[in-house]
Amino acid sequence: MPVDICRVTSVSKTTNSTPDISQTPLSTVSITNGSCIMNKLCRQLSIESPGPVVKNCVFNFFVPIEDTPALGARIEIVCAGACYRRRDRSASFSSMSSVASDLSDYCASVASSQSSPAHAAVREGSLFPGFEVAGVIESLGNEINEENNCGLHIGQRVIVYPFEEAPAGYAELLVVPDLKYIVPIPDHLPISVAAMLPTGALLAMNAVFKAHDVVIEMLKERSSDANDSKKKCKILIVGTGGLALWAVRIASYHFASTGANNYIDVTVASLRDEGFRLATEMKSVSVVQWNECLYEPQLIERTQNMCGGPVDVVIDFGTTSRSLHRSLHCLSKVGVVLVSEEVAERLLPKFSRLLSETQQKIIPIPTGSIKQLHDLVNLVAEKK
Repeated sequence: MPVDICRVTSVSKTTNSTPDISQTPLSTVSITNGSCIMNKLCRQLSIESPGPVVKNCVFNFFVPIEDTPALGARIEIVCAGACYRRRDRSASFSSMSSVASDLSDYCASVASSQSSPAHAAVREGSLFPGFEVAGVIESLGNEINEENNCGLHIGQRVIVYPFEEAPAGYAELLVVPDLKYIVPIPDHLPISVAAMLPTGALLAMNAVFKAHDVVIEMLKERSSDANDSKKKCKILIVGTGGLALWAVRIASYHFASTGANNYIDVTVASLRDEGFRLATEMKSVSVVQWNECLYEPQLIERTQNMCGGPVDVVIDFGTTSRSLHRSLHCLSKVGVVLVSEEVAERLLPKFSRLLSETQQKIIPIPTGSIKQLHDLVNLVAEKK
């Protein structure tokens, strides 16, 4: 729970200086950020990968938390995902510097006072989630009333859409500036399941919808050719982590409910043994295993044999250039590969020349919309 702290009367909004909290007792810290007063501290957790220098893997910090915005809410976090980092922050050298980076949103001197070179030059795997958040509404803004509360109330179980300025980090509280980013969840939906929806499952859903749109455009172009118009479009989903498994489930439901399964075949390229087992349990989905012990030509040939030739669309949830290169070789001449925006930003420059030669396309996929998240919650709650 947050710790109540009193104001420091010597700190004025008009001054450029800010208090050094490194030497100040928690009970006397108050931080101003423009018009925002942060009168509470809440605990934030950092989890690091162990290494030759970093022996402790779990760190606890107290960070300032804003008062509830007038038209927003503050969420008490119950569950949070662990795979996403803010794109506008560079990888830090240590947990302390990551926390300092977050504190820099509030005041620069606080960040500098908290930074530490203890783990400098050591590549760390610190996990600072915050995008996949599920919890309960702790408080609503003082300007929220029955007319503009969007049906939300204090104590309600919710998930948070990953808005652009969402603070990173395992923390006890999360401030949401606008109620439109808050999505209520049904009482019968486990909150641990709901926490997986805002980014991973939502990205998978948006990728499936985009793949469907691409297929429809391809079929329109094929309609002039009597032979091609009768062929099914083939979609390959690469990966068997959470993203790929969500995509397979959503694709199975979406294509069946829209009748698209009459002209679309789905194949999963499994990267792990356990994922291979899970994928084979799904109906109307073919599975090919990408065993990394095999040579690339063997894997490509195995995939094309399973798919009945080159595929039209690849949804690639891999994060390496090797995976993307293999996907392109499994693709038809004018096919399309869909990847997340983060992967596209990193790998697209490496493949620009190859794409110009093959007439293939790599399309970045954003996370998805708030409306899609509402729809996704309903689908999962109804176990579809």
